[in-house]
Amino acid sequence: MRRTLLAVLLAVAAAVAAPVNGTAQPTAPTPSVTDREPGNGPERNEIAAVDPITSQLVLAQGENQADRHQGYPRRTKLRTFPENPADKAIKLGLAPYHSLAPKLNALQQKSNRISVEVAGQSGLGRDLYLVTLTAPESPLETRLQERFRASIEEGRNVPAGLYKAPIWINNNIHGDEWEGTDGALRVIERLATSNDRDVQNLLRRSRIYFNLTANPDGRVAGTRENSAGFDLNRDFVTNSQPENRVMQEIVERTQPLMMLDEHGYSSKTLIEPTTPPHGQNYDFDLYIKHGLANGLQMEKAVQALGHPETAKPEIPFRDYPVGEWDGWAPIYTAQYAMYQGAISYTIEIPMRVNRGDYNSQPVAELQRRSKINTDVVEATIDTTLDYVDDNRRNLIAGQTEMFRRGAAGEAQRYIPDGFVPGFGPEDRFTTEFPRAYVITGDRSAPAAARLVDQLVRHDVRVERAERPFTLGGKRYPAGSYVVDMHQPKRGLANVMLEQGSDISDKAPVMYDISGWSHRLLWGASVDVYKSGPFRFDGKPVVAAAPTGDVNAAPGADLALVLNDGKDVNAVNDLLSRGIELRRQDDGAVVVPARERAAAKEVADRYGVRFTTAKPGGVALQRKVIAAAVSADELQVLRESGFEVRTISTAVLNAGFDWSRIDALYVGAGLNYTQLNPTAKAALDEFLKRGGVVTRGATGSKFNADAKLLQATSVAGWEDANGVVNVVNGAGPVGTGALPHSFVYAPQWFTNLGAGVTVEQRYGSTVIAAGHWHARDNGTGGQDAAAGQAAVVSGTSAGGARVVLFGTEPMFRNHPKGLYAQVARAIFWTGTR
Repeated sequence: MRRTLLAVLLAVAAAVAAPVNGTAQPTAPTPSVTDREPGNGPERNEIAAVDPITSQLVLAQGENQADRHQGYPRRTKLRTFPENPADKAIKLGLAPYHSLAPKLNALQQKSNRISVEVAGQSGLGRDLYLVTLTAPESPLETRLQERFRASIEEGRNVPAGLYKAPIWINNNIHGDEWEGTDGALRVIERLATSNDRDVQNLLRRSRIYFNLTANPDGRVAGTRENSAGFDLNRDFVTNSQPENRVMQEIVERTQPLMMLDEHGYSSKTLIEPTTPPHGQNYDFDLYIKHGLANGLQMEKAVQALGHPETAKPEIPFRDYPVGEWDGWAPIYTAQYAMYQGAISYTIEIPMRVNRGDYNSQPVAELQRRSKINTDVVEATIDTTLDYVDDNRRNLIAGQTEMFRRGAAGEAQRYIPDGFVPGFGPEDRFTTEFPRAYVITGDRSAPAAARLVDQLVRHDVRVERAERPFTLGGKRYPAGSYVVDMHQPKRGLANVMLEQGSDISDKAPVMYDISGWSHRLLWGASVDVYKSGPFRFDGKPVVAAAPTGDVNAAPGADLALVLNDGKDVNAVNDLLSRGIELRRQDDGAVVVPARERAAAKEVADRYGVRFTTAKPGGVALQRKVIAAAVSADELQVLRESGFEVRTISTAVLNAGFDWSRIDALYVGAGLNYTQLNPTAKAALDEFLKRGGVVTRGATGSKFNADAKLLQATSVAGWEDANGVVNVVNGAGPVGTGALPHSFVYAPQWFTNLGAGVTVEQRYGSTVIAAGHWHARDNGTGGQDAAAGQAAVVSGTSAGGARVVLFGTEPMFRNHPKGLYAQVARAIFWTGTR
């Protein structure tokens, strides 16, 4: 007999946690070396970004997104897109993007088990499809499931027999790794239409969510990146891209017990869990027992396909050396999803069909490979569905326990050697969670508001103080923000706010970046309260309070200090209106008193704060930048309000009009020695009047080749990366900068000529968090960089003002507190 809602709620109150268990025996290890995919290595300095392709696609407004309490099915009449014969999937015998909506529309007409919602749009306006497979639910039943989900997030037990296990399958996040979408389509159609009783029972006990293609623009174009040139699987704690924001919303909304992120290509099939270092904020004991067990089950399923190419899958935790496929950074889908409560995996299917192979292999061979890859995707999904169904009580109990530990503020558990086969001291990474973080606008009000909004967006709980309070002997004003670390998702809160660790000695290599910190790099003032009594009067934050202000006497000129990217937005907004501004030696920008109304408008728009100006300053005009940059740098410059013309060696050789350019930014794709005589002469003429800002190896080489500043660049270890300690100088760029910066393949400068100013030096202890050791020959290490010039400025013999960055102030749109440094450099170099 069907249970009444009252009976169910009574069951919720009376339920007890199921025991957590589950282990599996590993197969014999087969050591191997991973097939590395491109990250931001040498190509970051070699390949210049170009303007994103414009699109005629019409952006939807989210009208198809269902209320989370609406029942199932949720039928959406999807708009269809014109057939595109240039879609790169067609050659592989795979589903082109334009075929997806008709397929999903037909399945919705045929089955009441499938629901499709438009979860958002890509950068070029293509719809992102969230497909849900589950048995029909009334709105009342859906509300009950949401109540169970919320109870689990609070660390409270629910009746596992009544909770529908959520599973999330993410596909095609890298556009030229196509087959996740096609394997998912196979599973979707079978679950939607099969008359098999086991399928029907599975859907009564589960909700299975598919992000059908996470990167449709890349899928169509055959590119790893999205239309803006970003690797979406590096953007999760920053979520600067629309596709990442959709994925982040999906995982928070669905709270999956288990998830797969379907990728390619790793010659033998790669199935996580990862090697060490494992993220130090995980409750790793709750992850690894299921992570390894289902990994082993997926391995068997892939082997059972019978393809010779899939006979020996690899599980990094078991098979790879430390660091070669690590689980350290929360920038990846799978590693981020763990902080949202999921047992998660990156799956790398085996047969390469992209890049050189796409063009060199016969079509028949490509389609053979794609068929094998699609089989692998289908096998990993089917195995995961079975594993969750067989272990749902333990998985629900484990997710509940993770959130309960967070809410209770309990310490992480010690995991003994052999907890699962192969677990040893090299796997043991832990942290001590502080009692709270306090965020204030002491340094930058816009930065504090941005950080708070970012935390709230990621389902981190933040409170705003109703009245002044004291914590750790420090008095805080009303309006300060507090992150109480006794909260369910404390791991996610901490991975965003803590400093991180120097893991240079804990792994010989790392797959990608090893340091990040919203606290140190986003520009807000954040205090750490480690332990002790904790009381204050606060209210939960939905969005940060407005921060804009004009605090100057009537009739006085107004000053805006460039501490934050929002300050830069405000200045560029005013300049775009033709308002006459002045720039002072300390970098402050002065708005004349007569423009107070405009200042008030931009203060409200960007959250910036104007104060009374000091006398003096030189005229500041709007800057037009010629930029040879990577995609992330281009996005930051444009988001900051600069007018940018993208260039490269090829663009300049084809002819370029320098007449309206004020400053040149060189970070990627420009080689002075490869310019033809006409292009070189035009550039040299510009260098007599315009400014130059450079970054990285390409920028340093340009400086040397063009004979701008006397400064010898020294390259640190090429794989070094992370948050670094810096000491600021008093020049136009270093004044007021943060005491931390970010590096990736760092540089420093020696043999400085007369008139070259050190704007920033590396600290005596260089790495605050990250991975940086010396090369095998002893060069390029932290010791060599300590105290050296990281950023310098000066004037060339020809009269060009120049700033050289050995750091990465715009890396992947992440270190937002460093953007003002770049703006200061542009305004200083571009002003005579």
